Amino acid sequence: MNWANVGGLSGMLLTLKETRVPKCILSGPPQLVSLMFPSLLKCGLWEILIKHVYWWYVLTWGILLQILAEELCTPPEPSVVFIVLECPHEGFIDAVCENSTLLRYQQENPENSVALIVHITPDSVLKDSRYKQWLESFGENTQHLILNENCKSIHHLHSYRIQSQLNYIHPKIFPLLKNHHPSKEEEAEFSVPVTQGECLLKYQLRPKREWQKDALFNYNPAEYVAEALQLPDFQDSVQTCHESLSVKPATSETQDCYPEIVFLGTGSAVPMKIRNVSSTLVNISPTQSVLLDCGEGTFGQLCRHYGDEIDKMLCNIAAIFVSHIHADHHTGLLNILLQRHRALVSQGESHNPLLLVAPTILMTWLHQYHGNCQEILGHIKMIPAQFLKENANVFKPNAKVYIESLMEKCDFREFQTCEVRHCKNAFGCSMVHKSGWKVVYSGDTMPCATLVDMGKDASLLIHEATLEDGMEEEAIEKTHSTTSQAVEVGMRMNAKFIMLNHFSQRYAKIPLFSEDSSEKVGIAFDHMQVCFEDFDAIPKLILPLKALFADEIEEMEERRGKRELRYLKEAFKASQTIVGNRLLAKTKLEHTEDSVGAPNKKLKTTN
Repeated sequence: MNWANVGGLSGMLLTLKETRVPKCILSGPPQLVSLMFPSLLKCGLWEILIKHVYWWYVLTWGILLQILAEELCTPPEPSVVFIVLECPHEGFIDAVCENSTLLRYQQENPENSVALIVHITPDSVLKDSRYKQWLESFGENTQHLILNENCKSIHHLHSYRIQSQLNYIHPKIFPLLKNHHPSKEEEAEFSVPVTQGECLLKYQLRPKREWQKDALFNYNPAEYVAEALQLPDFQDSVQTCHESLSVKPATSETQDCYPEIVFLGTGSAVPMKIRNVSSTLVNISPTQSVLLDCGEGTFGQLCRHYGDEIDKMLCNIAAIFVSHIHADHHTGLLNILLQRHRALVSQGESHNPLLLVAPTILMTWLHQYHGNCQEILGHIKMIPAQFLKENANVFKPNAKVYIESLMEKCDFREFQTCEVRHCKNAFGCSMVHKSGWKVVYSGDTMPCATLVDMGKDASLLIHEATLEDGMEEEAIEKTHSTTSQAVEVGMRMNAKFIMLNHFSQRYAKIPLFSEDSSEKVGIAFDHMQVCFEDFDAIPKLILPLKALFADEIEEMEERRGKRELRYLKEAFKASQTIVGNRLLAKTKLEHTEDSVGAPNKKLKTTN
């Protein structure tokens, strides 16, 4: 069991929970239990069962009548056999080739004829003569599907479409996404039918065995831009924006483009088509980078952003800051560590453990994975986040050495953390470079005075804005911030610029924002990359963005109107109840006074 097999588990479980699936049954090795880290999945009363379950039903009526399957069903057809096989490296080849269960499917017996074999197998294994001979022994009637690092198809078409349209607005801030081709070597050749996997490729087993490619798509940026140009006011708003900014095509690196902030995930809770969960890359220089949070799918986002440069970028990452232990902020960490190690080997770099700044409780999860799945702890040097708080007592000698290494590797004058108002052990951070710039990251939090104090006079504040204005009660309940609250934190901090991110997935394409948004505020999108020199341009992108997402904005405003109307009705009903209760209390009081007064009057009359 390794991360390639279980890495998507947490995201899948959270998605099933969101869709109100009442129970989920996982079948797998006992080590699965160890990965159910309590704070990894915020499941509440949701039931997760890890076991094998089998069901069978017998349909009967009365005492003497029993309906058998053969009385209702058509004659049985020969079963269709398909095999899903994972051979992760050359060390497994002999075990696969000599497996007795698989051997019987290689014999010329129609009952054991295999329609399809899915090979989850790296290219190095496919080129091995032993595996190649074994694969070809199944004959020409068996189809083979290869799933490995050489699959070149594009995933997340919606993300590519949106990015192409955003690129038309500003090519530098919204670069086109890359189609990553990890290997430039020739693929293995076979004498039997072999198909390379593609996104949405299907193989039909019944009634006719055939490949179905009608759902495959092609990436065509010009087509997506043409779609956007048909929208009302979009072309005019883009032209106005370009004239005011003198936008030029993206150019090569210059000395002034650092630090560069690349938003890899700007959504909250669970990954969606347009916004992935939390992750922000800070490129300090051409060879130094820090990753702020590392939600599920962060490696995939890096691949789509950097393409064939992915290994170089992975080697550049010197440190990762994990703000807190919620699944949308840390479950991409293991894949980044494994892929970074692979990249170091591929690039001929020496072993260089990554500096991890995180709450100490994260080590519990890492130890569980290290002990039950793969050795991972050798890839990190842990710095407890609380050791970087102001005036903290760093009592562990190793931590002192690692902190000094962090400052040296990243040319930081200061790296500070503070506890924020979210869950237990949730942190924000501040990075001050030797050249003078200061970047502050909030993590998840309600408005926090400690964060304001730590971030005074920041060059850039990256602050969560999970919910829109008017949802303050829900923000308190979920310990998040609204848009205006996040902006207010930046103003109190005297930040030169504020980038809002971590939006609720109800705002999948664009969040609602105030018409009087400050010239110091920008809205983050996945794959948006900004330098300090772009701060003047970012607020001016609002006009074309509103034109591009006009339908979505109208729909959200309609929902907001209905919500506000519902709040008014509830408030009116509550006020009527209060008034009614007061009138009832007054009536009861008058009745009581009358009841007490009546005997007194009678007594006076008698006297």
